[in-house]
Amino acid sequence: MPPGIDYALGAMLFFGLGDLVYKRGAAAGAEPHHFLMVQSWVFAPAIVLYAVLTGTLHFVPGSLWGALAGVFILVGFYNFAWSLKSGSISIIAPVFRLSFVLTAALAVLVLGEPLTLAKVAGIGLALVAAWLLLGARGADGGHDPRAARLPLVRVIVATVCVGAGNFAYALGLRAGATPASIIVAQAAVVVTLALAFTACVDRRIRPSPAALRYAPMAAIVLAFAFVCMAEAMARAQASVVVPIAQMGFVVTALLGFIVLREPFSARKGAGIVAALAALGSLAYY
Repeated sequence: MPPGIDYALGAMLFFGLGDLVYKRGAAAGAEPHHFLMVQSWVFAPAIVLYAVLTGTLHFVPGSLWGALAGVFILVGFYNFAWSLKSGSISIIAPVFRLSFVLTAALAVLVLGEPLTLAKVAGIGLALVAAWLLLGARGADGGHDPRAARLPLVRVIVATVCVGAGNFAYALGLRAGATPASIIVAQAAVVVTLALAFTACVDRRIRPSPAALRYAPMAAIVLAFAFVCMAEAMARAQASVVVPIAQMGFVVTALLGFIVLREPFSARKGAGIVAALAALGSLAYY
């Protein structure tokens, strides 16, 4: 297995778990801005601790790409959390994680990463998997087309923003930044903007009980996810690592069926098989 793929697989697992925690928080009534604010309170110290323990907190100009990533990721995860309020996680999560298409395309077009047959096959199979997992779209929103459309509009915005944020990671690493310095810069921006946004919206800082219950779990899981993804990107091509990491929608879909009792179908089963084939192709690019 090429270097970095093990980290990418770890990121895939943790991103999938994180999406499930987001869904549980949304189902419990946590407002997206409360959820992100509380999450940032735990995420930032956890990332700083990781940086200190590994001795890799070395800031260079390239680390500022992490700050830009923080802006994109905050907007992305806010819209993702909002979309989960009324959307099925087995549908919303695959769309959200399609952000890897944008990141991979930018890595090939801007950074000059090679476009191999294995990459094309892997990304193509991942797209097929996501399309198959979207087969039960009609289950969301009942008979109201607008109710079904609004979560998808939100999650498309989230998808584009996270794809851009992940590409900012690649630019920072190319500029000589360490994974720790990029994520710490990201965390600093997110915790500041999330707090300011909540203060503007609510005129006070008083997170809901649901946010206090679920957001810390999401923070820890996503801290592992972002660290694994950044470490993988430092060792392997972004056009390979990010598609693998963002295929956490497979983990989320499986947990949605098992834990949340969402309906399972032959089409969704085929989607999971296609996703596993995509992983195999990407892991041996």
